[in-house]
Amino acid sequence: MSNRKIISKDIARSVAQACLCLHVQRAARALARHFDDVFRPLDLTSGQYSLLMSLNRTDSTGGAPTMGDTADFLAMDRTTLTAALKPLERRGLVRIAADENDRRIKRLALTPAGNAVLAKAYALWQEFHGAIEAEMKSPSADAMRSGLIRMVEKLERGNG
Repeated sequence: MSNRKIISKDIARSVAQACLCLHVQRAARALARHFDDVFRPLDLTSGQYSLLMSLNRTDSTGGAPTMGDTADFLAMDRTTLTAALKPLERRGLVRIAADENDRRIKRLALTPAGNAVLAKAYALWQEFHGAIEAEMKSPSADAMRSGLIRMVEKLERGNG
C-alpha cells in the first residue's frame, strides 16, 4: 500500500480560492496576453517591452545597466535574460557589450532602432494601461501595485 496521501477536492478548492501565487500568475498571464495583442503590430511581446523599458535606465555608476543588474531588476535569472535578449539583439534593438573596465561584465543598451520601437510601444502601452487602470479605479490599482512591490521586495530579501 502506498504512503501517498490524497488531498480532498474540498482542500484543493480552498487552496485554489486562497492561493496568492495562483491568482498572481493568472492575472499576469491574462495581462501579458492582452499586452501581447497590443504590441503585436510592433512584433514585440509584453515581456520584450518590459525588457526594453528596463534597459532605458542607468546603473548606480551612471552607465548602461549590466546583465546582472537587469536580471535582478526583472527578477529573472541570467540564463533566462540571455535567451530573452537574443531576438532583440538579432533585430538590432539591443546592444550587448563588455564593460570597458571589466570585460567579464556585460552592459546592455538600446540601439537607436530600439529606442524608436520603445517609443512606439510606450504610446500603445499608455493607452491600454490607462484603460485598465480606469476600469480598476485608481486607488485599487495603486494599492495592488504597492502591495505587489512590497511583496517582491520582502521575498527578494529572503523574509518571505
